[in-house]
Amino acid sequence: MMDLPNLPVPPMSRPTALLLSLCLSMPLAATAAGPVLVLHGGAGVERKDLSPAEEKAARAALQQALLKGHAVLAAGKPALDAVTAAITVLEDDPTFNAGKGAVFTHDGRNELDASLMDGATLKAGAVAGVQRVRNPILLAEAVMQHSPHVMMVGQGAEAFAATQGITLVDPSYFRTGKRWQQLQKALKEEASGQAHADLETARHFGTVGAIALDAQGHLAAGTSTGGMTNKRFGRVGDSPIIGAGTYANDICAVSGTGWGEYYIRTAAAYDICARMQYLKQSPAEAGRAVINQRIPALGGDGGAIVLSADGRVAMPFNTQGMYRGWIGADGVPHVAIFADEALPLPAQ
Repeated sequence: MMDLPNLPVPPMSRPTALLLSLCLSMPLAATAAGPVLVLHGGAGVERKDLSPAEEKAARAALQQALLKGHAVLAAGKPALDAVTAAITVLEDDPTFNAGKGAVFTHDGRNELDASLMDGATLKAGAVAGVQRVRNPILLAEAVMQHSPHVMMVGQGAEAFAATQGITLVDPSYFRTGKRWQQLQKALKEEASGQAHADLETARHFGTVGAIALDAQGHLAAGTSTGGMTNKRFGRVGDSPIIGAGTYANDICAVSGTGWGEYYIRTAAAYDICARMQYLKQSPAEAGRAVINQRIPALGGDGGAIVLSADGRVAMPFNTQGMYRGWIGADGVPHVAIFADEALPLPAQ
């Protein structure tokens, strides 16, 4: 090999040296994003419906769920584990319409739905119409991990839960006085002939969900709900439907909350991710297009949480409030409920 002459190297100017130093010290985008967990406890909440004690309890539960999920991420575990950990906290809290706080059907039962998706593998699991599963999100995970299927429903799903060691409870576990009174009010209004649309608007909110980005840059999403007050005939909304209420891939993760029929018709969760992937829209742009434009144009409403692979977060909703929050690598939880609350988001 021919030896190269030792050519003199010109002195580097101070601005050039400073620029080179800055470039070398800047972390990669994935590293800068760090682990992130985002969650919601349902859109449609209004101040007049919350007592000071209920509001305090809701904020505390959101913070607890964020800290529980963050501990999982901080331990280096997958986004999927953080999502299930956070949602389990909300399912166990009677504040939210999922698990313990589920609303009642027309027949006075609690029917629960949930779904979970791993963005790294596109594996997914879902359950619908279960009545004895304490934590439906854990059963959705079992469907994903230990069966060849994506969705199971009703008694079949509960039979599978028994084979997997998933905790089953007596249906009375889900009964809360507040939810029972909501059903009685809905039944009374229905009997009096009040407009069907008014009833729908008042009773379709309350889903919980979480999305996460782990240290490996992988995304996951999950959603859990008790459905809609006074629902009949085995109605199922968007929450357990992959692509409607839940979706995750290597680009984004989404969990929705709102009037499920419209989320199903627009394939809302997938549409948000598709806009980010194919139209190169930001989480805020994609979320706004679907949640604040497409769904309201059809007559629906609600909200969603959106997370990109580089750690950008959006929380679009078109109601007076949405229980919501996020936590980053620093472990500081940020929560909000009402539309007029400023909630700082990760650097966009």
